[in-house]
Amino acid sequence: MLDSYGRSIDYLRVSLTDRCNLRCIYCMPEEGISKRNHQDVLRFEEILKIVKGSASLGIKKIRYTGGEPLILKGIDELIYNTSQISTIEDISLTTNGILLYDMVPELKKAGLKRVNISLDTLNSEKYSYITRGGDLSKVIGAIDKCMALGIGPVKINVVLMKDFNDKEVGDFINLTKSMPISIRFIELMPIGEGEKLYKESALSTDTILEDYPNLIPISNRSDSTARLFKLKDGKGTVGLINPVSCKFCNRCNKIRLTPMGTIKPCLHSENEINIKEYIYNEELLIAALKKAITNKPLEHHLDKEKSSRSKKMMYQIGG
Repeated sequence: MLDSYGRSIDYLRVSLTDRCNLRCIYCMPEEGISKRNHQDVLRFEEILKIVKGSASLGIKKIRYTGGEPLILKGIDELIYNTSQISTIEDISLTTNGILLYDMVPELKKAGLKRVNISLDTLNSEKYSYITRGGDLSKVIGAIDKCMALGIGPVKINVVLMKDFNDKEVGDFINLTKSMPISIRFIELMPIGEGEKLYKESALSTDTILEDYPNLIPISNRSDSTARLFKLKDGKGTVGLINPVSCKFCNRCNKIRLTPMGTIKPCLHSENEINIKEYIYNEELLIAALKKAITNKPLEHHLDKEKSSRSKKMMYQIGG
């Protein structure tokens, strides 16, 4: 389906929960969050109805995210049921990787095609610091297992932060020499907890091209949010995602579903459309989804305002 600006919207990103087993400093409050009542959060059967309704409007790609989606029981069944929708071509997952190692076989069997793993440092002590207690070895093991089982390409999401991991950029890039993975450097965004760090820690990914001129540009998909590069003879790729310094709104192809049953047509917009009340009425549900797509805004204003208009924290929206 086309939005009012002629963009083809074929991608639904579904945040299954706002809970997480880590407390990354740019995402989650240190004390965690209050647990919501069960009836306030979408059940898997309700999510599937929304996915099916979205598929009827041209959504072809589904990404399940959180919070941390793997803390939820039955996610493999959700992925399997999603894979049975004939027009869904791609099912992917964003995770911190802590629980992924033991779950990869069942997730792949269920129909998971790709996985994005959040990993901001290769140093164990720094990893424990930024996640407030995470175990780096579990994430590294999960990455290796995903590749061994043929889930791919495995994408590693690295939020670039000045004076924290900017000196590790070369180490991440060098992983792509021998491993068929995609390292994606993402600019820190002034949203939620990240807004507190933005002034001192924000760094444009363009600095990577200045420091590593040996990166070779490769062709991009027209709907890609990343500019792609590789090392000569490298097996993997390096992606640079510039949501603030070089926004890509003109080719944005996604809408987002929150755990509370609202559609966010834009990550940084304050506008949300509550579709929860329409879930059990297919006609009204599809009409609400059409409205969400049609009303997708032209662009965000991070480049001018240096702050997101969204009223939600990042863990409530999905990375």
